[in-house]
Parts: sequence; structure tokens; C-alpha cells
Amino acid sequence: MSASLASSQRHGVWPLPGWLAAVLMLAVVAGVGGMLGGLSRLVFVLGCGAVGWYAWRQGAAAHLQAALVLFTFAPFVRRIVDLAVGFDTLGLMLIGPLLAILVPVLYLPRLLETVDVPAKWIWPLGIVACCVIYASMLSMAQADWNNAASGALKWLAPLLYASVLMLSADRRELIDAATSAFLVILPVTGLYAIYQYVDPPAWDQYWMQLAPILSIGLPIPYGVRSFSTMNSPASYASFTAVGLFLLAFSQRRWPALLLALPAGLGLLLSLYRTAWISLAVGILFCLLFSATRRRASLILIGTAVALVLAATLTPFGDVVGERLSTLGEGTQDGSAQERLEEFVTLWRLPDSSLFGSGFTITDVGSAGAMPIDGMIIACWLSMGIVIGGFCLAALFWSIGNALSTAFSDRSAEAVIVGALALGALAQLPLASITSGEAGFLFWTFAVLLTPRMIEGSVE
Repeated sequence: MSASLASSQRHGVWPLPGWLAAVLMLAVVAGVGGMLGGLSRLVFVLGCGAVGWYAWRQGAAAHLQAALVLFTFAPFVRRIVDLAVGFDTLGLMLIGPLLAILVPVLYLPRLLETVDVPAKWIWPLGIVACCVIYASMLSMAQADWNNAASGALKWLAPLLYASVLMLSADRRELIDAATSAFLVILPVTGLYAIYQYVDPPAWDQYWMQLAPILSIGLPIPYGVRSFSTMNSPASYASFTAVGLFLLAFSQRRWPALLLALPAGLGLLLSLYRTAWISLAVGILFCLLFSATRRRASLILIGTAVALVLAATLTPFGDVVGERLSTLGEGTQDGSAQERLEEFVTLWRLPDSSLFGSGFTITDVGSAGAMPIDGMIIACWLSMGIVIGGFCLAALFWSIGNALSTAFSDRSAEAVIVGALALGALAQLPLASITSGEAGFLFWTFAVLLTPRMIEGSVE
């Protein structure tokens, strides 16, 4: 992870790069969490905050690498601790990565005073933030303080963090840093995903039995929808898709990219089609630009060959092939029909959720509760038709900004950000992309800018 080392040289000499400090903290809590009991959860959250401060002192690139490590492996450490201490329904340890990315937000007011930000970039972020505050106030009005706080934290922390990166960091440096991090992360999570599918460890089985996630499969060999070290198949697949995309369009030689092959198989074993679609949309977008067209063509050919090999030469071929075949079913697909039914159900409510219910939403694991898939349903249900509509418009605005930059700049870095933004647009009706780890991916990688682009922009 050379980018972090270069950044640290500019900010002073540090004994450990930020990502390694994150790894050591994760390892220590995983190793001694059982002995500390419930206290280990608080220690972990505070440790993540300390890692966030330490990494930010080395620079934005080093902090981004540390944040990627924390978001990827914090759920894994949580499950190990839960097996030893008992299941935590609140998931307190998952606050840790969010706390780590909140550390740089302390510098946001000063950055806003010193950097001239075009209105078209700052307004969407402000609109989304106001909509989140509105939803949080609705939850507070119902005396649901826990959901009010957790909802605001999960939505606002990634948005504010991306704002800091947008104002203070160089886009190319951040992309290089993230690519270096994924080059280490993806082989580990990919191999673990395969192992988890074949023989899920005790901590994964324990968590699957108690977590209210209906689409994760069964805690038995060959019955799991792989979620690797993360909190769900959707989170794992989304992180893997972004990582594979960055690696595929990096300048690294093919032998290094071979390390990511287990991640590709792990992505397939997640059976999460939304991430597959997002990745395909991003690659196709890159065919439109000369800076990325040749690499995108090679990737498409390689992906087709890999899919054929995975479906014919692996013991998972039947499962993967069956899931791939459902992509052509359209509205006849069971999952698509369920999503359409959600709109009908919500529209038939007495007030059609005109004002929203805030972040106080019945757990989808509860009997009779309506599932919540996609940003349209999430915004409509939590914020109401009007405010939720403003939030969705702001999300489209942000994605449009990234796409317009790709067409005007046409550099490889701008095209990559535009492709990730378009991939997020493909996910928007199907999955939540703005909360927690998904929000971290969306805001960080879909709206990245360089300070010099901001300073040189015309209102």
C-alpha cells in the first residue's frame, strides 16, 4: 500500500501505516475479546476511533485504506466476539468504522471556509443531509431515540466523510490508495467466502441463526449465500464489485490481478445479482471512452470466460448457473415481483406515507413486516413522498454530477468515478446505497473530486 507510505512522508514519519494499525487493532480485539466480555465492544469502538485519528494524521489516502479495512473486517470480529460473549442485537461494534470516518469531519467547517465549492456539488449533499435530519426528527417524535441516532449516524457519517475527501484530497491518489487496499483485502475475503460456503465456521453459524436476515441462506455446508467477513451478502458483494472494478482498471500487471480471482468466485457465491449488474454496467460505461475502452473490452472477454469456467468446472457451477439464468426473467422473477408488490403495499397505506415514519421501521425479520428494498422505498417510507422525493432527486443530482465530469474530463480517473456512479444508479431501485458501509462506498467512490477541479470550476 505505497500510497499511504507516500502520504505519511508528507505528514511526518509514522511507525505504522494506517491500514496496518487497523489490522492490528482488529486482531487484538478478536483475540482477547472473549476475555474482556461485554467491555470488548466498547474497546473496539474506541479503538476504531483511535485508528481513524492515527490514519488521518498520515493523510487522506492512508485514512481511506484504514477505513476500507475496518468496514471489511469489523463484522467478522463482531461475530467472533458474539460467539464468546453472546449475541448483540444492537450490533454496537459496527459503529466503530463509522466513528473512524467521523474523525476527519472535524475539519469540514474549516475546509468549507477555505475551498470554493461550486453549488452544483454542495447542494445535493446538503439536501440529503436535511432529509436525513427530518427522518431522524420523526423518529424522535415517536420517542425512538435509538433508531433516530443510529439512522442519522449511518446516513450522515459516510456523506460527511466523502465531503471532506472531496475538499481535501487528490482523486488519483485516493483511487490508487483504494486499489492498493483492495489488492490485499480481496484475496483474503474471497478465500474466506469460499471456505464459508463449503464449511461455515461456528461464529458464522451462530450469527446466522440469530440475525434477522431472511436472504442469507442456511448455516450449513453449501447452504450459505457467502457474506465473507462482512455483515450480509449485499455488503460483501458490493465491496467486492467495487474492488474488482478498481483493480481491473488499475495499471497493475496481470500476475497481481490473479490474486483477485478468489474474490470473483466469492462474488458469484454471494448470489447477489444487484452487485453483478452494477459491475457490468460500470464496465460497459467504460467502453464509451478511449482512455478505458481497451481495458474494458479485455475485461468483458475475461469475465465471459471466467463465468463459463465457474459454471462448468467448479462444484458450485449449478448454483451459480441457476442464479445467472434468473437475470433474463425480468418481472417474472420472484424477487422482482416482491419489489413491485412493495410499491403497491406502500401506496395502499391510509395516507400513502405522505409524511414518512422516520427511521422507526419494523424489522424485516419480524413476521408480517414489509421488506424494504431499494432507495425509492426506503426514502418514501422513512421520509414521506415529498421529502423522500427531494432526497431521491439529490441522489440523482450527485450521480449526474459524476457522470457529467466523466464526459467533460475523459481522463481514466474521471471515467472510473463516473462508471462507479452509474453502477450505483443501477442499484438505486434495488438496494440501499446510502446507509452504513453501502453509503461509505457510494459517497466515497461515486462523487470523488480533486480540489483543483473544484477551484477551477465555473458556477
